[in-house]
Parts: sequence; structure tokens; C-alpha cells
Amino acid sequence: ALSVGVQKMVRSDRACSGVMFTLDTESGFPDVVFITASYGLGESVVQGLVNPDEFYVFKPTLKQGFKPIVDKRLGEKETKIIYATGKNPIKTVVVSKLDRQKFCLSDAEVLMLSEWGVVIEDHYSKKKGTWVPMDIEWAKDGNGELFIVQARPETVQSQKNRNVVETYSLSQSGKVLVSGKSVGNKIAQGKVRVIKSVKDIDKFKKGDVLVTEMTDPDWVPIMKQASAIVTDHGGRTSHAAIVSRELGLPCIVGTNDATKKLKSGQNVTVSCAEGENGLVYAGFLKFKVNKVDISKAKKPKTKVMVNLGNPDQAFETGLLPNDGVGLARQEFIVNEHIKVHPLALTNFDEVRDKKTREKIEELTAGFKDKKQFFVDKLAMGVGLLGAAFYPKPVIVRLSDFKSNEYRNLIGGEFFEPEEENPMLGWRGASRYYSEKYKPAFKLECQAIRKAREEFGLTNIKVMIPMCRTIDEGKKVLATMTQFGLEQHKKELEVYVMCELPSNMILAEEFAKLFDGFSIGSNDLTQMTLGVDRDSALVADVYDERNEAVLRSVEHIIKTAKAHKTKVGICGDAPSTYPEFTKFLIDCGIDSISVSPDVLVKSRLDVVNYEKKRK
Repeated sequence: ALSVGVQKMVRSDRACSGVMFTLDTESGFPDVVFITASYGLGESVVQGLVNPDEFYVFKPTLKQGFKPIVDKRLGEKETKIIYATGKNPIKTVVVSKLDRQKFCLSDAEVLMLSEWGVVIEDHYSKKKGTWVPMDIEWAKDGNGELFIVQARPETVQSQKNRNVVETYSLSQSGKVLVSGKSVGNKIAQGKVRVIKSVKDIDKFKKGDVLVTEMTDPDWVPIMKQASAIVTDHGGRTSHAAIVSRELGLPCIVGTNDATKKLKSGQNVTVSCAEGENGLVYAGFLKFKVNKVDISKAKKPKTKVMVNLGNPDQAFETGLLPNDGVGLARQEFIVNEHIKVHPLALTNFDEVRDKKTREKIEELTAGFKDKKQFFVDKLAMGVGLLGAAFYPKPVIVRLSDFKSNEYRNLIGGEFFEPEEENPMLGWRGASRYYSEKYKPAFKLECQAIRKAREEFGLTNIKVMIPMCRTIDEGKKVLATMTQFGLEQHKKELEVYVMCELPSNMILAEEFAKLFDGFSIGSNDLTQMTLGVDRDSALVADVYDERNEAVLRSVEHIIKTAKAHKTKVGICGDAPSTYPEFTKFLIDCGIDSISVSPDVLVKSRLDVVNYEKKRK
């Protein structure tokens, strides 16, 4: 018998196309759909000819009917492949600047593709009787209709042993030569070998770092010999990225200029262990590799949470044994993803400097409303943290920049005072209800509200830093309510940082006002001992284990327990001093929050100490 298959040719040359994975391709985090998209035919994305747009959608709340696009990043999309007439059926053309500055998919289309991806994943998982993440190709026709053109099981992350976690971390800092998008989470070293053409692969030596514009299947033999791969072009679903994952190599794609900046023969360290940004450092830097079998990890009675500020590390950290995020810092998101002072966005007309205005215009390209730029970027940063640990609690500390730090943001000098002592000045709670800063705080509240209500991440809680008095606490809660974040409405819990002597002395009153305490041992030590923690001259006096600090911490914990208020700690002390952790457990603390690099070890230490106490 004969059959003839008739398939519609999707005219994505008139629209866009791309790839979709039903997991995070770098960490293997299972609860997201990852989509890449660029104009024209799909070869541009698959071959790594362009740096595409990227989208992350959170599956659990998508299934609940929310719209959880927890991250989207605009790609350069400089060229596209379209159909042509003549000898060659296709040709490459330049994308207009206007189109490059826009996402090639609408939010509604991203959500629709994600829903289809989940349906396809569920179908194959049900058929096989186990989770089957999918690698899917999609295309959009010139008439606006979306199509799935191919679906196959993902073959890299899904095959890994999830019980053994391998973490890499640099032990020293160095000069950054080139940056791009990281593929994988490893660190490698070697001599740079810049190769522009596959014809020159005979110059390559085993263990070299391959630096090239892009790769295709002809490059695989040389890729197998590389210690790491760095490309000018391509995204996380390009050929170079896919093959690097299969080979277990660190790879940095989309650097734009690695072939120009790096020189053959120079020693470099290639790091994909620092989140979304992959970095090439000069020289051979020291680094550590830690392997942990998490299948043997027992659950401690005292919760062990993590301190995290970089959303790019969220998925990887979320896979480690943990009880949630005890301190989610907003400062990294504002510094690295937003970069602009919020008041420079709410009062753009007051920014007189031409260069500053141009920088802001460039960063907010694609956003009709500059205020919405801040809200969306912060919501997505917080949303990534909330999604990575869902449904476990993620305690988001409201912005705690000091005025000198705010001045360093783009446009900051137009809105910030010059204070003699910013550490004790206009920071934390005192800003939020101030008429001068209220318009900026409104954006912050809108962002957290979006993450909770639009993305469905109700595991996000809010924490107020540097709250000096009970009256200040009441004013901040009232201001939050004014901006749509009302305590206990939609299960919103509001915590307060206990980092001042006034928080300790008035612990009973603060316990009646807030849902939880988080002891900030860094500032509490500074304020209790009257020591500037940034001063090298008195550094030997600064010690969290001082008896005055220990008594303050013990009093806060006992008062919280007496009022059935949750109490944890998020300062550096538990990460640094094991004996401090034991002291906290003896006091009956509910949770200890530590840095990601000591999370697994701290959890093990807590389990062992609790066992001894019995």
C-alpha cells in the first residue's frame, strides 16, 4: 500500500519560529517551559545564527489559569532567513531596528505555546509511565497562526542522575574578558584557540577553549576535544549549546565579540557557574567542585533556607534540599536587570542630562511606559525566585539600598541626597512612606503584587528592613495597603527584619504587628557593638559571637516563640560559624537561612546536631 503525506508549509519567513523545551535546559529544573524565538525560518535559531528572544513560563500556576511569564529577555535578532527565488531557495536578510527592539511573540502567544508544550509533555509522560520532558519546534505563519512542527523527548537533562548534585564555584576573582549566555553550570580552563572556519580545525589541540562565531554539525569532532566553547552568536537552543550540553562542556553563547577580544594562546577560565551570565576570565583561576548525594539527605527539624538575590541562580539552587528562601534580596535585580533609579522612571522629565536620558531610553526600548519597565523587570526577577522554590516560602526583602548606593543607579544623582552617614540615614522603612520616595515604592508594590496575583506565586512573602520604630512599621503597612499589598489579604504575610537594638528591646510590640521576624545578624552586630562593619580599623571588634549580640538574638527568639510569631535568621553568621548555628538551635529558632554554597553542608550539620541533642 502507498500513502502520500501532505503537510502544510508554515510561512514562518513572514513571521517567526523557534524551539521550546518543557524544562530549563541548563539546570534541568522541571517546572518551566523555556521558549526561544526569532524572526524568519527556524534555521536561524537552531544553527545559532542569531541571539533569539527567550521566555520562561511556570507550569504549575499556568495549569491553575494564571499568566506566569516569569522571565523574558529581548534578543538581538539581527538577521532572519526567508524564502527566495533562484538557485538558492533561501536567503539571509537584515531585520529592521524597529523589529529588533520588539519581542517577536506576544505574551498571549507565549502562554498558548506553553500550554501546548505542557499538553505534549503530559501525553508522552502518560504513555511512558514516567516524566518525559520534550524538545519541541514551533513556527508562526504569516497569517498569525501558530503551529507545532516537531516534538521529541529531551535527551540531556532528563538522563542525568538527579540524586547527585555537582556544584562549581570560583575561589578567586579575576579580570572579565568576555561575557555571554551560559550553557551548563561548570567551570573549565585552557588556552584560547580562535577558529573562524572549520577548514582550520587542524590548528586545534585537545583541551583548548574553542572560540568561534558559531558551530554546525561539521564542528562536532573538534568540539569533543575542547575544554570549553565560546561563540559570538547563538542562544541557548543553538547547535553549540545543544552539543555542549550533550558533551558536558561549559559553553558561552551570544558574546557578540569573543573572536575579536580573545587571542589564540592566552590562558583563560570559562565560568558558567555564576547564573545566566557566562564569563571568560583572564588566566587560570582557582575553583572548587563539590559533589553531594542528596538522596541520603535527612530533613532537619529546624528549617534550613537559603539567602538568594540572583534570579539566574534560582533554578539550580531550587533543586538542592531546602526549605525555601529566607532572604530574597531585590538589590541584585535592580542593579543588574533594571539599572535605573525608579524615580528617574516616574519623573523622566526631571532628568536633564542628555547621556542619562539616552541610556534610559535604550534600556526601556520596547516599553511604552517607563514605569512598567521597572514593574515588569522586578516582578520577573522576584517571580523567578518564587517559581524556583514554589510552593515553599520565599521571603522577599523590600529594597534596602542606602542613598549612596541609589546614587550609583542611572539617574540616581538627580534624586538622592548626599548623606554624611548613609548606613544610618535614609534607608529601609523610612523611605517607603516618605512623600519623596512613595512613587518609587508604589512600583515596588505593584511588582510584588504582579508576581503574586498574575503569576500565581502566593508563596512570596514580604519583609521590611531597617524598621526603627513601631510607628514606622504601621506607616509602612498602611502605605503597602494603599498600593494594593494588604497584610493577610490573599494570604500575604509581612515579616520584619530584626537588626536594630530597638527591634530587640521592643520585640513584644513588633511581634504583635508582624507575622514573622528575620534576624539580620550583620546589622544587629554593627548596631549593638557600635562598630562600622565596613571599617578595617575596627574589624577585629566586629563579631556576631559577642555576648551582647548573643543575648539580643536569644531575647528575640524567646519573645517570638512566646507570641507564636515565626522567627528565623538571615545574616552571615550561620554560614560562617557552626557554633553560632548550634546556639540558634538551642534557643529554638524556627529557621536558619544560609548562602547557597554552604546550603547542603549546613543542612547536614543541623541534622547531626539535632541528633546529638536527643
